[in-house]
Amino acid sequence: MGDKKVSLPAKLINGGVAGLVGVTCVFPIDLAKTRLQNQQGVQVYKGMFDCLAKTIRSEGYFGCYRGAAVNLTLVTPEKAIKLAANDVFRQKLSKDGHLPLWGEVLAGCGAGTCQVVVTTPMEMLKIQLQDAGRLAAQRPMATPSQTAAAGPAPSLVASASQARPARPQRPSATGITVELLKTRGLAGLYRGAGATLMRDVPFSMIYFPLFANLNAVGREAAEGHAAVQVRAPFWQSFVAGCSAGSIAAVAVTPLDVIKTRLQTLQKGEGEDTYRGIVDCTRRILSREGPSAFLKGAACRALVIAPLFGIAQGVYFLGVGEAVLGLLE
Repeated sequence: MGDKKVSLPAKLINGGVAGLVGVTCVFPIDLAKTRLQNQQGVQVYKGMFDCLAKTIRSEGYFGCYRGAAVNLTLVTPEKAIKLAANDVFRQKLSKDGHLPLWGEVLAGCGAGTCQVVVTTPMEMLKIQLQDAGRLAAQRPMATPSQTAAAGPAPSLVASASQARPARPQRPSATGITVELLKTRGLAGLYRGAGATLMRDVPFSMIYFPLFANLNAVGREAAEGHAAVQVRAPFWQSFVAGCSAGSIAAVAVTPLDVIKTRLQTLQKGEGEDTYRGIVDCTRRILSREGPSAFLKGAACRALVIAPLFGIAQGVYFLGVGEAVLGLLE
């Protein structure tokens, strides 16, 4: 049986559902990735597991999901645009049902370009929320000697609010959005758009052709003199998505590090601020060495592999078609 054509609404539903499921599963690892990539001087975390353990200890289990609401809200249009755009470009560039390698790469490039409209503000807000815990962990705690030197102890009759230091207010996505729009306009939400484009276009150019070829392995069945493409089973789509996603994710990790650093608004003590992509690249290379460009590479592979494996699995299972069938 040949591959059936999927309507655009079904593609959008498939992409949205896949994004929601995938993000829910892997978001804590993405949080660890962001915090590890932003470390410059003070090394709060030694690695992914250390980051997650310290986050749970200091912020609770749900601290690992800081910024998840932003992702869950915007990942539906983002993934829907990415998967649907790639599919549309592939159909337009195909000739007689065949798509050459250059067409696959070009379709991936188009998909990566389209998704940046949603990805940039989503990443901008998510990074601020994810990194807030790292910045809080960097703040020095007062030692007993420092407390004694500061003066006499507060009165026992003082109110609890006076005796207890105020906890730093946690940022919210709404508050950050309003502040950025007030101070920098819409451009504030699109800070780092060039770096996001620089990361997502190469990622899509690697991922989609690689996935398509892995997903097509063993799918040609001879019927007489004609070769017929049979629908890939779920496990093949899942493995192809995981494999292509992890390879593409690691390949563009240096670009992701640059993007994360540029989009982070609040810096820790002694940490660099950057004027642009070139300045960021030069400073990281001179102050931290080439290895800094691979910070969070393992985390990215662990995030992207299941994320796109689930996405492609849902896409090929036809969840969108089933939903539309129920609505008819």
